[in-house]
Amino acid sequence: MSWTEIVIEVARDHAEALSDALMEAGALSVSVEDADEGTDAEKPMFGEPGMEPTETAWDHSRVVALADESDDFAALVAAAATECGIPVPPYSLRAVAEQDWVRLTQSQFEPIHIGKNIWVVPSWHDAPDPEALILELDPGLAFGTGSHPTTRLCMEWLEAHPPQGMSVLDYGCGSGILAMVAKKLGGAQVHGVDIDPQAIESARYNSERNHCEIDYHLPEEFSAAAQQKTYDVVVANILSSPLKLMAPMLSSRVAPGGRLVLSGILARQADEVAAAYAPFIKLSVWAEREGWVALAGSR
Repeated sequence: MSWTEIVIEVARDHAEALSDALMEAGALSVSVEDADEGTDAEKPMFGEPGMEPTETAWDHSRVVALADESDDFAALVAAAATECGIPVPPYSLRAVAEQDWVRLTQSQFEPIHIGKNIWVVPSWHDAPDPEALILELDPGLAFGTGSHPTTRLCMEWLEAHPPQGMSVLDYGCGSGILAMVAKKLGGAQVHGVDIDPQAIESARYNSERNHCEIDYHLPEEFSAAAQQKTYDVVVANILSSPLKLMAPMLSSRVAPGGRLVLSGILARQADEVAAAYAPFIKLSVWAEREGWVALAGSR
């Protein structure tokens, strides 16, 4: 099967509505780009990781719709424009070359070396060092492949403080990567919690593939199952705002003498997060990477 991209340049006010209308008219997928990309007028659009940008289109936007090469492109664009109540815009076509999309996607993900002796290896690669701590993990819907600085920071902390024989809680577990590192470093009892059912499903699948016995729960299930259980190590790689709100709860899960590790925190946010935990546990910056920090402390 071959495909064609329909490229339409529109003003910001019409970009989102036209995108939705193109999907309804039969486009296979639609994306919105900065039409001024690569020029002095290019406008970056950022949001804090895990949060949506406040703007969803550019002043000069490029809407790119993917269609089957047998589609009537003129009719598709006309139908979308009518749905939006705008004149039929001019458009151009770009042929999409036939490719092995699986191989192309896989080529973008290589093994990742973390800390001294940890490798995150996609299933289609051989482990660079079979004697290292190996995690077989493919990119998926749940956050956490080891590529983000906050994940690396937590993995490096666990490697530097192996929880041999200890109980570990990974709150906001995502793909389960931190829970699996803890288990492979000798964690006796490891639990993971996430608000996203897809993350729980991914974490269970990843743990089974990596031969790690870990219990995963949604928050309400965890509260019922673990009740007031405490842990020797609690790790939470989320974002600063929810971390501050969860300060009493997460602190209460740390056993006396236990350790708490937090990440997902920008360096400029470190003091305010530490202040939220100060009534319970004294936290300080353990390490910083690319503008992100990990806070750690003992109860």
